[in-house]
Amino acid sequence: MQQISRRDALAGALAGSAALALPARAAQTETNGTVPVAVTPALTDYIANAPPAPPAIRERARLHILDTLASIIACRDLEAATLARAYAAAQGGGAVPILGSSARAGMVDAIFASAMTAHGAEINDFIPSAYVQPGPSIVSAALLLAQARGTSGRQVVDAVTVGYELAGRIPKAIGTGNLMRAGLANHGVGPVFGTGAAAARILALDPGKVAHVLSYCAEQASGSWQWMLDVRHVEKAFVFAGMGARNGVQAALMVEAGFTGVPDAFDVEGGWLRSAAFTSEGANRAYLIEQLGTRFELTESAFKRYPSGGPTQPAVEALLALRQQVKPGDVEHIRIAMPGRWQAFRDARMPALNLPYLASIIMLDGKLDFVAAQSLERMNDDPAVAAFRQKVEVVHDPAQEAAKGQPRTESARVTITRRGKPALEKYVPFVRGFPSHPMSRADVEAKAHELVDPVFGRGVADELIERTIALDDAANVDALVALVCR
Repeated sequence: MQQISRRDALAGALAGSAALALPARAAQTETNGTVPVAVTPALTDYIANAPPAPPAIRERARLHILDTLASIIACRDLEAATLARAYAAAQGGGAVPILGSSARAGMVDAIFASAMTAHGAEINDFIPSAYVQPGPSIVSAALLLAQARGTSGRQVVDAVTVGYELAGRIPKAIGTGNLMRAGLANHGVGPVFGTGAAAARILALDPGKVAHVLSYCAEQASGSWQWMLDVRHVEKAFVFAGMGARNGVQAALMVEAGFTGVPDAFDVEGGWLRSAAFTSEGANRAYLIEQLGTRFELTESAFKRYPSGGPTQPAVEALLALRQQVKPGDVEHIRIAMPGRWQAFRDARMPALNLPYLASIIMLDGKLDFVAAQSLERMNDDPAVAAFRQKVEVVHDPAQEAAKGQPRTESARVTITRRGKPALEKYVPFVRGFPSHPMSRADVEAKAHELVDPVFGRGVADELIERTIALDDAANVDALVALVCR
C-alpha cells in the first residue's frame, strides 16, 4: 500500500480552508490550561467541506470499503444478517436494497440491516486505538445514501474518510476509561458519529446543519459493555454496527428534513461533551480537531487477517504456525500469554472470541476456517473440542503491555507442551493488518477473494475488487451496489 509522504501531508494541509488551520493552535490553548477550546466550528466545517484527502488515504478508504463489502457477502447467511433482513422487510415497503441480499426496505431499515450483516461475524475492520469497528455502519450508510441520491463514487470515498475520522476521534477525545466508567461502550458510541458525519457529507449538509446532526448523534450515542455477555453475535452486531448505522443516518435525515438541535453540543456548558463523565482524567476534547485534515484515523485502522476477534489474532497466528510442527495427540498443554483484557478472551461466550475454543479447533482441524470460527454448535456440543479446551490456559503477560502513553499493543506468546518431546513456543508481536504493519492492497484483495469466492464465485470477486478500487472514477455507485445485492 502506498505510504503517506511528507509531501502528501503538506499538500493536504495547504488544500484545507483557513478554518482547518485553526485546530492545532486551539488544541494547544486548551492543553495549556487556559481558555476552553471551541471544537464545533472546525469540526463541522471539516465534515461539510474538507478537501480531498491525499492519494494514499483515499486508497486506504477504498480498501476499507472493499473489506466491508467482502465481509457483508461472507456474512449474508449468518444469524445477525438473516434476522436483520427479516426485521427490515417486516417494517413495510421500501425500494432500498439491503446489501448482501436481494431484499429491499426503507432507507433507514436497509442501512441498519446492511450494517448488521457486515458485522455478522468477526471479520470486518477495526480501529484498535479507539475500540471501534467503523466499516459496517459507515460504508453501508455512505453507499446506500449515495445510490439513492445519485452521488458519485468520489463523494462516497470523501464521506467514508470523514466518517472514520469521527468514529475514531470521538471515543479517544472522551477517553476509553471515561466511557467505561459511564457504562458506555466505545463500539456503540463511535459509529453513530461516524455514520452521522458520512451521511451528512453525502447529503451535502452545510456546517450549520452538521452541528445539528452531531447534536442528534449525541442524543443517541449508546451501547453498553453488556455485549460481552452475548452468545449468538446478534446483540454484538447491533451494538457495534446496526445501532450506530441506524441512529447516525437517522440523525442526518432528520436534520435534512428541518429538525434542529443544540448547535454547540460539544462546546456549551451543559452540552453532551462537556458533561462531568466525559471531562475526567484522560479526556481531551481538543483531540477532535488536532491536525484535522492532515492526520487521518484511516492510518489508525486495521484489517482482520483471521475470522476472529482483533485481540485474538496474534494467538491465532502463533497457533496456526505451531500446528505445522505438532500432532493433536501429542499436545499436553497450551499456554497463551497476552496483554490487555485477557480474561475476556479466556471466558468469551462467542466462539470467535474464545481462545480455548479457537486453539482447540486449530489443533484438531489443522486450520481455522470461517464456518468453524463462528460455530456455537461445535463449541458447545463437540466432545473432542470440549476435551481439548481443558488443555488450554490463557494468562496475562504484563511484559507485553505497552508503556504508559504508548499505543495499545496486540501480541501473544503461545507455548505448547508435548508428550515426551520438547516444548514449542512462538511469540507474535503483531499480525499484518494492524496499523503498525498494514496490509497491502494485494493482501486486502486476497482476503476479499477468500471471503467472496465461496459465495458468489471468483468472477464476482474480481469485479468487486475492480469496481471498488476504481470508485473515485465512478459517476455513481449503482453497479457496485447491484453487484453486492443478489
